[in-house]
Amino acid sequence: MKIDNHIINLLIKNGRASFADIAREIGVSRAYVRQRVQKLQEDGVIEQFTTVINPLKLGKSLSAFLDVKVAPQGIELIANELAECPEVVSLYIMSDMKSLHIHTLTDDFEALDRFTRKHIFSREHIISVDCNTLLTRIKHRRGGPRL
Repeated sequence: MKIDNHIINLLIKNGRASFADIAREIGVSRAYVRQRVQKLQEDGVIEQFTTVINPLKLGKSLSAFLDVKVAPQGIELIANELAECPEVVSLYIMSDMKSLHIHTLTDDFEALDRFTRKHIFSREHIISVDCNTLLTRIKHRRGGPRL
């Protein structure tokens, strides 16, 4: 398990790392690394390899976190529809079954205002909205959690 965690952490840092590079780093064979990565994929530990994008380079400079109270009968419908919006980076239904926690990335405050008016304020089942914008990022999950 310790070798698997080491492999995972190296892939988190660089998903394009070759099996040979990983093998050299941890002192095992390339074939062993390939076999372990395949097993981690088969077991669902590694779900996908992805690309991390810097939103600022795409002009997405406003990061906002919305806590939205929703009538329980509408929570799944609203969550699924909001999840399709390109502004929504992540969306969670919280344990109280009436709250959504939403992270959005937009170009600016005007774009956030357009998004909330179109997709949140106009919705029948939404009870309340609390919105906070990011001031300073100290630690983030870029690359995922460290094991």
